Amino acid sequence: MQTEMENQTALSNTPIISSCPIPEYVLDDLCSRFIINIPEEERQDLIRIFFQIELAHWFYLDFYCAENSELKTCGIKDFSSQVFNHCPFLSGHAGEVDKILENWKSYKMSVPTYGAIILDPEIKHVLLVQGFWTKSSWGFPKGKVNENEPPYDCACREVLEETGFDITKLIDRNEYLENHFNDQLTRLYIVPGVPLDTKFKPKTRKEIKSLQWFPMDALPAHKRDMTPKMLNMTPNNFFMVIPFVKNIRKWIRNKVYPQETDSDPQGHINLQKQMKNKERENKKLKLQQYFAQQCQQEYQELYPLKEGPQNSTRSVSPRKDTFYKSRQQLSPVQQKTPKLLNRDGTISGGGGTPRRSLASQFDNQGSTSKERPDYRQPQEKSDFF
Repeated sequence: MQTEMENQTALSNTPIISSCPIPEYVLDDLCSRFIINIPEEERQDLIRIFFQIELAHWFYLDFYCAENSELKTCGIKDFSSQVFNHCPFLSGHAGEVDKILENWKSYKMSVPTYGAIILDPEIKHVLLVQGFWTKSSWGFPKGKVNENEPPYDCACREVLEETGFDITKLIDRNEYLENHFNDQLTRLYIVPGVPLDTKFKPKTRKEIKSLQWFPMDALPAHKRDMTPKMLNMTPNNFFMVIPFVKNIRKWIRNKVYPQETDSDPQGHINLQKQMKNKERENKKLKLQQYFAQQCQQEYQELYPLKEGPQNSTRSVSPRKDTFYKSRQQLSPVQQKTPKLLNRDGTISGGGGTPRRSLASQFDNQGSTSKERPDYRQPQEKSDFF
């Protein structure tokens, strides 16, 4: 009986050969970033350590596997087994990875995290925190909710613990962004209006190493975005911030430019495009005003006032001036009486005399209009054949 128990213990402590082995230099880097710096009192909580292993797994997939085609992707189970076998203080639990993983998943599904996105009054900078055990990685102040604790209160408590700043009077319960990291809910409330000169002092020990304001324009929107180079950093330093950057910029744009809804592929606010659109609209308005003035001026020239052009201060073209003078020579009766063109080509009415006769053009025999047949009257069939 004792021999069988020893054999089972030996089998459980035997390292599991992975189908997707991870190089040792990659495991060294991941353990130094996420696991080795965990405080001594928290190393006994394997569930807590698994959250750090999950962060390391995301980092491995998003950066190592994406940039190196020779590295193969693997699931959290295979990844955690290799980490437990590689890390010195975890190697003793290498045979319990499956059981720890199941406990961690059940705990994770029931415990979401809540925090805040703290912005300055001009909505140009965001506050990020850096943990002690996450090497050169930045994120938002947040934490796990306690039992029966409302999300709003959890966010205020976690921000107060990690920054020493109370956001209770600034937070809006309806303004937040959500994201799911491997089925774990993360909700961040948007809190604008915090001055840049605010002095932050974390209340927890060995949890937050530093706090810093970052320009929103300098944060990466995806893992290949090299915008952080202006800060002498890489997208790896903001891998926990990247999933929220696009939505934050969209929220900022809706607040600053509520009438604009389009954004570029990276989520940046294209101010130059907006300025060009405004200039184009201004030019269009000026052209519309110019053409309206031209139409009004032409209308006034074509339909002058009753006093005539001599009392008008506007200049009149010579052709129009001759027309006005000829109109003035006629009597009022002649001006008002309409002129009609008769069938014989003469013009009647208005006191005018016949200018010419069109009868000779339609009568080959020189007959007058009275001698021409009237084709409007019905005739016999013999006249047409």
